[in-house]
Formats: sequence, structure tokens, C-alpha cells
Amino acid sequence: MAPELYGSDLSTTTPVVALALHELNVPFEYIQVDMLRDEHKHPDFVAKQPFGCVPYIDDDGFVLYESRAICRYLCRKYADRGGRALYPDPADDLEAFSLVEQGISIEAAAFDPIVRFMFWERVYKPMRGTQGSEVIFGEAKRILNQNLDVYDKILEKQMYMAGDTFTLADLFHIPYATRLRPQVQCDIMETKPNVARWYKDITALPSWQANKQGVRAIA
Repeated sequence: MAPELYGSDLSTTTPVVALALHELNVPFEYIQVDMLRDEHKHPDFVAKQPFGCVPYIDDDGFVLYESRAICRYLCRKYADRGGRALYPDPADDLEAFSLVEQGISIEAAAFDPIVRFMFWERVYKPMRGTQGSEVIFGEAKRILNQNLDVYDKILEKQMYMAGDTFTLADLFHIPYATRLRPQVQCDIMETKPNVARWYKDITALPSWQANKQGVRAIA
């Protein structure tokens, strides 16, 4: 039975899992959750994802939530389909594994939470009928700019966040990064030469091109 991905195109974490599935060429079914109608808060959903967030997967009865954990799981399960490249096995290459984990930690600490602040002020608060703070937005943008200066130095020496191979450390950036310009009117990913080159590269991947207008299942 193919894995079932329960999520929403409104989220940035659902596309992360879809990207991994596409990179691994794993057939999956996509079950859309209507977040505007609070389906993610329904008791049946919360029974599988107790925080009432998307996404989660049901892989033949094995339920797993949290997008980064799901992607790690998929890479291990489908190592022979490209999982070793996306997420090296420490038993095979401890240094490569550690560099990917380092890149994942960078994304989780220096990119994702800062961009979330920007989205809260420009997108999420207005969706809830409240006024966002341009002061908070501006401070988050300033911090992101500083952090991307460091990214630019890293990417001056290598093609991707963990070396010269595309991995989960790069993949995790894509959904939020691609929404910065259209949703919060911020072109920061294109203002630094090495970051811009990397961003252009990772967003040209067939996996992203297939999912950029919404998650597309693989039959």
C-alpha cells in the first residue's frame, strides 16, 4: 500500500514531505485537509496528529507526524531510491551524515523561525483579522539578512548546504523560501550572489516544479 500524506497546500510543511517523496520517486496518495474549515482540529485528525497540525503520513498503518521526522524516515526506508544521497547513513559515512545534520540544524535555527515571524506579521495575522506589526517584520527581515550573509559565505565554498550534493538540508528550505517574494513582498533570496545561485538551482528541480502550484501525488 502506498503511503498516504495528509496535509494542506496552505502549509509549508506539507510540500516538504511531498518534495521528499518526489525526490525518492515513491508513489503516494495525497489527502487534502481543509484547514480553513478546521479539519486539522477534528477529533479524528487529532487522534493521529495530537497537536492538530499538518502533515502526517499513514504508511500501511504506521502513523508519523512532524515533516522533518517524516522525511528522515522516508529516506531511510527508501535508501535504495535516493535516500542515501538525500540523507546519508552514518554507518556508511559519518562525516557526510553530520554535515547534513548541521545543514538541517542551520535551517531549523537560522531560517525557518525567522521567516515564520515575517509570515506571522504579513500573512497569518491578517488572515485572522488582526493587524501585523511592521516593526516585528522589519526586525525579522534584518536578522534573516544577517543570517543569509553567513549562508552566502558557506555557499561560496560549496554548491549546497551540506557540500556539493543536494540533500534534505537544502530541501527543507524550499517551500518557505519560494513564498517570500509573492506573499510577504521580500526578494531577499535573490540579493546575495551565492544564495541566489543556490536558490535558483534548488527551485529548478523537477520535484519542486511538479509541486510548486500544489502537492501532486505520484500514482
